Amino acid sequence: MSFNTFGRVLRFTTWGESHGPALGAVVDGCPPGIALSESDIQPYLDARKPGTSRFTTQRREADEVRILSGVFAGNDGIQRTTGTPISLMIENTDQRSKDYSDVAQSYRPGHADYAYDAKYGFRDYRGGGRSSARETAARVAAGAVARLIVPGVAIRGWVSAIGGDEIDAANFDANEIGNNPFFCPDAHAAKRWEAMVDAARKDGSSLGAVVTCEATGVPAGWGAPLYAKLDADLAAGMMGINAVKGVEIGDGFAAATLRGEQNADPMRPGADGSTPQFEANHAGGIAGGISTGQPVRLRVAFKPTSSILIPVPTVTRDGHASEIVTKGRHDPCVGIRGVPVVEAMMALVLADHSMLHRAQCG
Repeated sequence: MSFNTFGRVLRFTTWGESHGPALGAVVDGCPPGIALSESDIQPYLDARKPGTSRFTTQRREADEVRILSGVFAGNDGIQRTTGTPISLMIENTDQRSKDYSDVAQSYRPGHADYAYDAKYGFRDYRGGGRSSARETAARVAAGAVARLIVPGVAIRGWVSAIGGDEIDAANFDANEIGNNPFFCPDAHAAKRWEAMVDAARKDGSSLGAVVTCEATGVPAGWGAPLYAKLDADLAAGMMGINAVKGVEIGDGFAAATLRGEQNADPMRPGADGSTPQFEANHAGGIAGGISTGQPVRLRVAFKPTSSILIPVPTVTRDGHASEIVTKGRHDPCVGIRGVPVVEAMMALVLADHSMLHRAQCG
């Protein structure tokens, strides 16, 4: 059985393949009366779309979204959600399926080719079909809708490491994130990464990356103690992104190196006498599966792109030894364009939990 729907109250289903005529998402459970048009969604798709610099795939897709259902313009002329399913469509216009003729016969190591064949006995090998990172455009479109459900929450992501080279926290400048093609808040790191990604691309190889994402304005109380933990749903949402191999909430694995008093987030009385003031945020804004009112922060590890020009030993579909070189246009570092996708999944999970919280606690 295949699962293409995520969420509990706010649910979205993505559909489509990398080289099909179109892809998209259906968002169900969105409250009625929210102003929504294509212009609310397009900026996030523009941030994710390919071909914006030499550091991403040169596939040229406009990624223009169309809203097919779920909105209506009333007497005031403003288009608003109706409470019915919102269908979003993005056309594919620049496919080169011939680039994947070798992939039809041989599996790409590190990609989902063999796993799909093992499960279904049949696969769309053009660009990886459903396993392609192209699917994430639909998530970004759905995430733009989710942001409108939680207008008091600000979500910001950035690349914090490429190829093991991390940013310097002392150089963090949020204004730099939009000033370079890496979504990097450290101008010095961005310059280093230019050379690193260029070298990998010229070698026909690829690099991994780490994306950090933070949501501020999340009130205390979202989430649940056990089977709907906010951090568990965030981890599930992030791990569902193509090429993601690891997720950390707050300090993550680093917390295992600390003593108890070091890992604690000390509290003091707040100015209003009721809301505590935290002096640290090792927990990433979540304790016991429930938000604490601190910034919700996580890190997501993206593996190096599996489609590379360097020959890699593999086997054919009929079990013979072979080598494969993946032709075509591919991201030398897929994590770069992962930033808008991580932000979208953060928005979708938080919007879902805001509605779950309201349903139980009013």
